[in-house]
Parts: sequence; C-alpha cells; structure tokens
Amino acid sequence: MALFLTIREIFLIIDILLILVIIFDKRKNPTSTVGWILVLILLPGLGFFAYLFLGQDWTKRRLFSRKAEVDQIIMETVTSQKKELKRIGMEHRGGAYERLVSIARMLLESNQAIITNDNTLTIFTDGKEKFNSLFYAIRSARHHIHLQYYIIRDDPLSRDLISALTVKAQEGVEVRLLADSLGMKVKKKELEKFLQAGGKYAAFFPRLYTLNYRNHRKIAVIDGTSGFIGGYNIGEEYLGKGPLGYWRDTAIRIDGTGVNGLQLRFFMDWNYASDEKISFDPVYFPEKTGHGTCPLQIVSSGPDARWNQIKDGYVKLIQSAMESVYIQTPYFIPDESISDALRIAAHSGVDVRIMIPCKPDHPFVYWSTLSFIGDLLDSGVRAYTYDNGFIHAKTIVVDGIAASVGSANFDVRSFRLNFEANAFFYDPEYGGQMMKAFLDDLPKCTEITLEGYKNRSRWIKVKESVSRLFSPLG
Repeated sequence: MALFLTIREIFLIIDILLILVIIFDKRKNPTSTVGWILVLILLPGLGFFAYLFLGQDWTKRRLFSRKAEVDQIIMETVTSQKKELKRIGMEHRGGAYERLVSIARMLLESNQAIITNDNTLTIFTDGKEKFNSLFYAIRSARHHIHLQYYIIRDDPLSRDLISALTVKAQEGVEVRLLADSLGMKVKKKELEKFLQAGGKYAAFFPRLYTLNYRNHRKIAVIDGTSGFIGGYNIGEEYLGKGPLGYWRDTAIRIDGTGVNGLQLRFFMDWNYASDEKISFDPVYFPEKTGHGTCPLQIVSSGPDARWNQIKDGYVKLIQSAMESVYIQTPYFIPDESISDALRIAAHSGVDVRIMIPCKPDHPFVYWSTLSFIGDLLDSGVRAYTYDNGFIHAKTIVVDGIAASVGSANFDVRSFRLNFEANAFFYDPEYGGQMMKAFLDDLPKCTEITLEGYKNRSRWIKVKESVSRLFSPLG
C-alpha cells in the first residue's frame, strides 16, 4: 500500500509540474491549456502519458528546422509575384471578384500560395469516378508520378495502386510514394516488389514521439501537368465498401499551372521525409498548355507554420460572403474565429449551412461536432446530417463563386496539429458546380432544427458534454 501511495505521489508531483509548464507556455492555445490541465487533474498518471505523446511540443523546433531550408526556395519563387499581384487575372473581372482578390492576396502573403489563372478543374464527388481518373492518369504517365496520402490500406484498391505503380516503375517512369507512417498499412512484401522495380517510398514521421503530428495531405501529381487534391485516401471504404456504407467525398483534378503548387508541396514533404533530395529541375515543372481560366491557389498548413493559413482562408471566405456559405465536413470542432465568422454571417442575412455525417467514425469527435453545431443554430445557421452513408468531404463554397477543396477539416486538429493541403479557387463555373453538389445532397439529409436539438435526450447531452470537454486538446 505504501508503495502504491508513493507512486501516486510521484505522479501527482509530475502532474503539478506539467500543469505549471502548460500554464507558462505562452504559445499554447488557451482552450488547449485548460483541456490539458483537466486531463492531468482528472486522470493522474494516465494524463501524464497522454500529454507526453499527444500534448507536448518541445520537439517541434528540432523536428521542423530542416523544413526552413526548403521553404526558402519557395519564398524566392514567389517574391516577384508578390510585386505583380495586379496581374493575377482577377481584378479585371470586376464585381464580386474585387472582394476575392483580398483572399488571394492574404494567402499569397502568409503562405506563399502561388496564384495561377489558366486552370481547368474536374470535380469528383464519387470515389469510383475519382479513382478511375487517377488510375488512368497513372497508366498514362511518361516521366514521373508523385503520390502522397495519409492512409493507404492493405486491401484490393491499394494493392491495385501499388501494382500500377510497380508497372510504371518497370517502364522507367520515376515513381515516388509518400505516406504517413501511421496510415501506411500495405504489407512489406507488396511494397518490396514496387521498390525492386525502381519505385521509391518514404514514410512521414515514423517515430513514436511524433505521434501527434500527422501528414493528412492527399496529393497526386502526374508528369507535372495534372494533379489531384481532396479528401480521398486509398482504401476500399472510399469506394463505399466499408462499414459506414456509401462514401461521399470531394476531390478535384487540376490541369494547368496550378499543378505547380501541388508539385512544390510534394517536393517539400518528400525532401523532409526521404533521404533523397529532389532538385527543382524544370523537367518537373513543364510549360503548361492548359486553356482554362480558373484562378487557383494551393494552400498548406501545419504545426511547422506560425499561422493557421487554411483556417485563415476559411475565415476570410466566410467574411467575404454576401449570399451563401455552404460547408461540408465530417468533423466540426471550430475555434472561436470560425464560430464567430459563421454566426456574424448568418446574422447578416447570409444563408449559412453546414452538412455533417449522421453516423460517427470517431464517436468523441462526432458528439463534439453536434455540440458545436448546436451552439450556432439559434444564430440562424442551418445544419444537416447526411443520411446516405458517410460524408468525408472537406469543402466550403461561398456565393457560388469561390470555394476550397482539400484535406483540412473544420476542427482544431486540422488547424493546429495536422499537415494539410487545400485548393482555393475563384470561378463561377466551378463554384457553381460545388454549390450544386451541396444542394443535390440536401434531399439525402435530415435538418438539425433548434427545437429538435433542444429536445435531445439527456444521454446525448452527457455524451456531448464529455466529448466537448476534451475537444480542445492539442
């Protein structure tokens, strides 16, 4: 008994010291600070190990210092463009585009998000169509294939992908595959065939103490001329064959100079995770022959950055809205800036709607999501649960003219801890398609009304309260 009490006392002292460290860490978010203090108080001992692996960021400077060297190259790439912002091809359109220029300017200044205006987009809302297009592009590759995904399952779809990549490597095409180490599930023997054929593979953050920092990006670049970005990982569930049923997601294919932004993002992550350092050879950035007219930026964010650039982009889009803001996200755990922007927009007469899943893949996140949705209902924000399977899309479309598609959810993990990448684009044709996709989903949804939310069961209220208590951790 004495030994047990001694162990408890040791953990109590450690927890008190950690609480002091957390309190005096000036850079930690205040809501996150309160959350971790509660964990350490309510779960002595267990809370220590949770904070050790999930809460501390003492290693961030050492982990991310190498990225500064590559980021400098990007800075040099866009310096001249900052001086020539008036030539991005948006101002001359007039009207609504004048307010969108400030969004593009902010993302260029804060994130070095290169602005291109010759892009053609293909929007995918069904997994079969998206993967058919991706596999066709892979089989058509002539020089290089660069793929980066958070999750690669060990299932028929993933094995088909590895097989297709192996064939292209045998043909002499440069093939590079980058996966987050936590999400890579392909067996070594399957990957070995790919490597023996000349393919190259790298894992992002394989070390245990980096457990809390995940590379959540989903990027594909083929020959430097076409690229894909969105919410789809590689796995059968993204074809609707998993336990959650039909999988509603969104991705886009980019043809045009906007692919350069995807290529640069892949280069930075590959050079950080791999022993191979790809040079910025013009062969990876061929002259584009696209005839599109869509202005587009590739925006990335992560724990290596000072600001939450994608979140800032979301806020700026919401603030620019005059008529409508339509959001689809599987996880809705916003900070105050997002919540306030949505509330103010709704109070200003903007039609604000949020679509979330009707079923959880992560129960704690799901109940937290419902809690935060409930906070906005009395301000005029309308919310829906998607009933036709699971919605995994991470999208926002404003007034049918500006939109974002990518990997970043509307939650604190995407804003603070995950490495994310989104495409922001400004065009009535593709903005209109995004708006139509949202409206086409509404008949498959159930609206969460204020009256219905207030009458939810006591058990649901308990689950929401407990889940929300731990939602700020990060």
